[in-house]
Amino acid sequence: MRELLDAVAAGEVSPAEAEAELAGYATGEAGRFDAARETRSGVPEAVLADGKTPAEVADLAATALETTGRAIATRLDPEALATVRDRLADHDAEDTYHERARVLVAREPGYDGPDLDATVGVVTAGTSDAEAAGEAAVIAREMGATVERVDDVGVAGIARLLDRLPDLREHDLLIVAAGREGALPTVVAGLVDTPVIGLPVSTGYGHAGAGEAALDGMLQSCTALTVVNVDAGFTAGAQAGLVARAVDAARSE
Repeated sequence: MRELLDAVAAGEVSPAEAEAELAGYATGEAGRFDAARETRSGVPEAVLADGKTPAEVADLAATALETTGRAIATRLDPEALATVRDRLADHDAEDTYHERARVLVAREPGYDGPDLDATVGVVTAGTSDAEAAGEAAVIAREMGATVERVDDVGVAGIARLLDRLPDLREHDLLIVAAGREGALPTVVAGLVDTPVIGLPVSTGYGHAGAGEAALDGMLQSCTALTVVNVDAGFTAGAQAGLVARAVDAARSE
């Protein structure tokens, strides 16, 4: 502890970094950032922009970058994106904005993330599923998995899916996103021998059209799959990342 305090006094370590090392979190103006989450659970902490002001999102993203070397911010609107980028400009960080997924990932120079020997396929029924699927893909990739996309293979034109079956069967895990009645994950799970995570998406018309029918359909699947909540791309990506970690560990033995 004395070495850490000396480093703070010498300006080599910030108070936020010291607090994160000692307590596992860092406190900023917008709240406390769980800097130890990835070490503790394998899942990186991310800043959800929904329900926060752009300034709050930016403050938490800056804290994340300062304490872990990486910041992940999800569900960003244009104003929040601009505010976060302005705040992080002084940190000499490189960022990537995944526009369709609305996710920003910023890294300090020299940040070295995980690299797993495992592949995750992210599958969409149609273009409308791209936002939730994209969020899942970013998180699985940030957890170290190799991610490959297979898009627009919905059951309305099932020949599109059958054409890609050899590709789907090569992956260690599949995330399958679908709206409307949510049939695609059920069909895919009956055709592959890899775990499938169903990601219901809030697309559809009229009765139960905001993802409820898709969620219910996946929960009632007669093929074996797991299901996350409606539009829960982060959760699907995190679950896939944890499976990828297990696959990597098994292959390294």
